[in-house]
Amino acid sequence: MGDTAQQLGQGYYWQDLQVGQQYKTYRRTITETDIVNFISVTGMLEVIFTDHTYEGAIQGRPVPGSLTYGIIEGLLMQGMVQGTGLALLEVHKKMLAPVVAGDTIWALVTVTHVRETSKGGRAIVDTHVSVRNQNDVEVMSYDVKRMLAGRP
Repeated sequence: MGDTAQQLGQGYYWQDLQVGQQYKTYRRTITETDIVNFISVTGMLEVIFTDHTYEGAIQGRPVPGSLTYGIIEGLLMQGMVQGTGLALLEVHKKMLAPVVAGDTIWALVTVTHVRETSKGGRAIVDTHVSVRNQNDVEVMSYDVKRMLAGRP
């Protein structure tokens, strides 16, 4: 009955991507609960994340950089590579500014390279991801190489 219906949330096939294309994710506010759950499940129980009275260089409740990265990757999974991503091959990250509880983050994604593999039906796609906060301050950037499927 629904065989002709288009799948919602389907990621991009590599043939749909061109160098220079840009996409932006939805925005996501990082909460105190996000931080507590993340540091608990990962064991990142560092004093900067667990002691509200700790006086460090960052004002507010700092967010682990890996949580910021994970949230952005989750947004990308839902909007860009769901059902088409075959492998995460390489990531090079730079943390540029602190993120604290209550910040709202989003990403601008730029396609930097697309190369079909010798084994048909897939390609290596490179993107540059600029993670920004609610004030449009770049807080993280990373370059990522993924293998994406082609159209069936």
